[in-house]
Amino acid sequence: MTTAADSILDITHVCVTDRPLVVCDVDDVVLHFTDPFVDFLSAEGYEFLPRSFKLTGNILARESGLEIDAAEVKRLIHAFFEAQETWQLPFEDVARTLEALSADADVVFLTAMPPCYSEQRRRLLDRLGLAFPMIASEEPKGPIMRRLNAERILPTTFIDDMAYNLHSVREHMPDSLLIQLMPDTPLRLMAPKPQDDIVRARDWRHAEELIRGHWQPR
Repeated sequence: MTTAADSILDITHVCVTDRPLVVCDVDDVVLHFTDPFVDFLSAEGYEFLPRSFKLTGNILARESGLEIDAAEVKRLIHAFFEAQETWQLPFEDVARTLEALSADADVVFLTAMPPCYSEQRRRLLDRLGLAFPMIASEEPKGPIMRRLNAERILPTTFIDDMAYNLHSVREHMPDSLLIQLMPDTPLRLMAPKPQDDIVRARDWRHAEELIRGHWQPR
């Protein structure tokens, strides 16, 4: 079945070779998102109350104490992505780990964000020494991962914080190593749990161990 991701998204700028493939999300995986977004909201006059694993319904205007609607939440997310270069920082060990893995594998970022903010994210990643190819899309990640890998029979790894993205890749690339990597924030306890065959990494050092183990002959 052909999906929107198959028919519309341009990934021709990403060249995958005859090496293992490591694809990872960016927000709250490579770059901190939740904590800087909360700081951004505060600077804009809003407060985030982590009452459930979502943004809409949990952001209040500080002056009135009232919840803001979905349209205003979307506006704030877009404003944050516009200003991401000011707010977002990398997780510990991510640059070292991905650089080490890239000696033996192709590393690609698959970031779930509006593509119109790609230039800001590209500049930020490059400035942080994370100059790996990047795809920005709001489409399901499973079909994109399948297209990236094409017909290659080589180890593939997908890293994300969101269960639904991991499940999407599981559906389309069932032989992939699926790793959940999520920051230790109050939201983590409320996040939907991934299925049992998806491994949770403690940090980037642990993720590297899991990935290299996946490359070993079975």
